[in-house]
Amino acid sequence: METLNLPAFDYKIKQIEGKPYIFDSLRRKYVRITPEEWVRQHIVHLLISHYQYPKSLIRTEGGLTLNQLQKRTDVLVFDRHGKPFLLVECKAPDIPLTQAVFDQIARYNHVHHAPYLVITNGLTHYCCGIDHQTATVSFLDDFPAFT
Repeated sequence: METLNLPAFDYKIKQIEGKPYIFDSLRRKYVRITPEEWVRQHIVHLLISHYQYPKSLIRTEGGLTLNQLQKRTDVLVFDRHGKPFLLVECKAPDIPLTQAVFDQIARYNHVHHAPYLVITNGLTHYCCGIDHQTATVSFLDDFPAFT
């Protein structure tokens, strides 16, 4: 897999029917490793190991209904009160982070109302804070601290 602009971590990969799978410590099972999954696993590890986000408050591949369509969020972190805190959209490293990606996570956030959004392709990362009352967005230099 491609080297990312994220800290390396100890991971477990195994072959199932000739295809590579990576162990997802949140879902506690092996999942098919795709370029996007490779990014997602790195982001989850970063949030837990470097930013001390509680593992129990992170959900991957969660479902949501948007305009009567079923969608999936890549990573959703909840605060200690069970409210959405940080929403992450992961793309494969070869996918550019365009306005369409920002639009996608913004649509998902109409459902979740998280105060922080991140988009990443593992090489480039954008994090922003959302003030839902004033409908303003501010880009951050780093991921928000979990409080």
